[in-house]
Amino acid sequence: MRSRIRWRLSRTRQRQLSGLMELALVGMLFVGVDRGNVGIVVNTGVALAVTQLPPLLERDYQIPMDPRLTLWITTAVFLHAFGTVGLPGATRTLYSQVWWWDHVTHALSASLVAAAGYATVRALDEHADGVHLPPRFVSAFILLFVLAFGVLWEVLEFVIALSADAVGGDAVLTQYGLEDTMLDLVFNTIGALVVALWGGAYLTGVTDAIRDRLESRAD
Repeated sequence: MRSRIRWRLSRTRQRQLSGLMELALVGMLFVGVDRGNVGIVVNTGVALAVTQLPPLLERDYQIPMDPRLTLWITTAVFLHAFGTVGLPGATRTLYSQVWWWDHVTHALSASLVAAAGYATVRALDEHADGVHLPPRFVSAFILLFVLAFGVLWEVLEFVIALSADAVGGDAVLTQYGLEDTMLDLVFNTIGALVVALWGGAYLTGVTDAIRDRLESRAD
């Protein structure tokens, strides 16, 4: 006898979880202000700004943002910000305390970059009559796009860390060495692969909205 367990969140529950994480981000922002920690303030501030993108895109650009997409985006930025704050009473951040935390956040962040690239490329493919992009090419493009973005991110981390050391301030982003950089790129690739293989199932509405917007501008 086979039993199948399905774990599924309703749309209402997805919205509630996104809202709770946004409230938690506000709390973490105040923690950063209270500690006088620039890194926490910047990371949580940017995370809060990113959580406002889904309603902005839906309201001003008529791009449908499924609650699953909103939860996906919110989870990625929440986990990154939470990693910079750490658990209450802890003297170390989750990034330095939990070995796999950095890997999870990089994979999630890379999947968001890949999703943006995938939706845009597919919309251009459907919009332009003279352009045909085979699925294999799109998958390869997504991988290269995310890898290039990941390299730029690692360079940014390195420059910010050097600058913080030079002025004696808090590092907004931290780099933990060559091995950490290589693992970051590996998990970036994993996030990109997930989107390249299954992105079409979740990003069709976004792709169609971007295509329609491009066509309306061309008319």
